[in-house]
Amino acid sequence: MALATYGDQKYQNSEKLAEATDLPSLSIEHRKFEAGRQATKIPTCTEVILLLAGGGIVYRAGNGEVQTSLARPGMSYLVPVGTHVTHLELSDKMECLHLYLSPTLLDQSALADFDVDPDKVQIARADGLADQVLFHICSPLRDLVHRPRQPTDALFVEGIQVALAAHLLGHYTIDRWRPPARSPSLDPRRLQRVLDYIEASLGVEIRLEELAAQACISPYHFSRLFREATGLSPHRYVIDRRVQAARQELARDNLSLVEIALEFGFGSQANFTRVFRKATSLTPGQYRELCCGRVDVSGLLRP
Repeated sequence: MALATYGDQKYQNSEKLAEATDLPSLSIEHRKFEAGRQATKIPTCTEVILLLAGGGIVYRAGNGEVQTSLARPGMSYLVPVGTHVTHLELSDKMECLHLYLSPTLLDQSALADFDVDPDKVQIARADGLADQVLFHICSPLRDLVHRPRQPTDALFVEGIQVALAAHLLGHYTIDRWRPPARSPSLDPRRLQRVLDYIEASLGVEIRLEELAAQACISPYHFSRLFREATGLSPHRYVIDRRVQAARQELARDNLSLVEIALEFGFGSQANFTRVFRKATSLTPGQYRELCCGRVDVSGLLRP
């Protein structure tokens, strides 16, 4: 089955916002899901899913497992070819980026770059990854599908494909990936209240005590349980959400850098530039130029 048509068959209960189906070894879709039960077609290629916006409780059954988990922006999901899900239901609306990987993407990388036998390359099923490296590698592709194609896009996508293949092979093959041990954590619904509060407050100062109050526990215990639930400290999570929101606004190319800095709680353009560059290795201006196809790539490439 062609990768370009796979998403329409699997995600019949969603709205496709944009797509890119003409890339070598990769297809991309930006989709919006309503709450409720979703289709459960068995995937015919490996899929990487990034949760961009929304979130809530995910109920999933399949492969002998029944899981209830909390989905939140910044999470990633790996769905290998042949994964059998018999029931999938979402408690709330979600917006996701879907990457469909051709088998040749990993096979060629395994052969050319890692000296790995392609027959031994099998990606593991992994849900709710708080893997910021994986998310930052893939999320720029969201902007690619919402603008006219540029001459530099082939170079841009090739770099992302190489980085993605290296990261998957290095961390998420079945012989390497081990799900983290479950430990006592925040109740999913309490955690959801905290995350909703963060999303509604990105433009203002967010204090630890306020977040702990949303979960109805002490700040000390909240910090520990929040890290166990998300893989990030409360402060780091807030910073990452602000950066992700700013990236989306930069790609829209409507607001000035100062306006974005104030809109998402960075306080000043100077602080916005400092935090954004630390997270992405680009200044906000460079990121906007890259997303809008106005960049001279020679200025960003380093030997």
